[in-house]
Amino acid sequence: NTLDHEAIAQSVLVNVERGWQRLEAGLLKRRYVPIYGMGHSMGSKLHLLIGSLWQVERSGNILISYNNFSARRSIPFVEQFPTAFSVEFTPSPAQTDRLIQLNYQVRRNLLIQFRNDEIDQTPSLQTILNERFPDMVSFCRLPGNHLTPLGQDIKWQVGDSYSPIDAIGQFVKQEVFRDLGYLE
Repeated sequence: NTLDHEAIAQSVLVNVERGWQRLEAGLLKRRYVPIYGMGHSMGSKLHLLIGSLWQVERSGNILISYNNFSARRSIPFVEQFPTAFSVEFTPSPAQTDRLIQLNYQVRRNLLIQFRNDEIDQTPSLQTILNERFPDMVSFCRLPGNHLTPLGQDIKWQVGDSYSPIDAIGQFVKQEVFRDLGYLE
């Protein structure tokens, strides 16, 4: 991972296109299949950059917990660097917003925001996309936080007898993964 989000977006695009070509040539046998991009946090930003900087065929994008904050706000401990030491993403947050406003091509977008997510910027993205594609942007607000999409439902196996460890395990599983089901 680097601060150059444009380079990361290009790398993602190249790898996805390579994989897609292999699928088309083999398993899909050149049949049409709609392509949807899906990203969480910086992954959402990467899909937005891909749709703004390159000609891509997408039926739509699913953008979860969009984050376009500065490096100082997004990366832990960067704020401890002296202010004279400039650390920022390429393109910058303002440049990213401008690229989306002027060039983003993917018309259908589902935006997902979680209620307890302090680094989510979905509302500002929704404004930009609604101006670009009126009536083509859907918004969904779900219980959870920024890390909710990263969870996996762990199957807790109870032993021969239900022990205090099993009770703690069940409680932790219930609390940690409570909001995960809303994404299914």
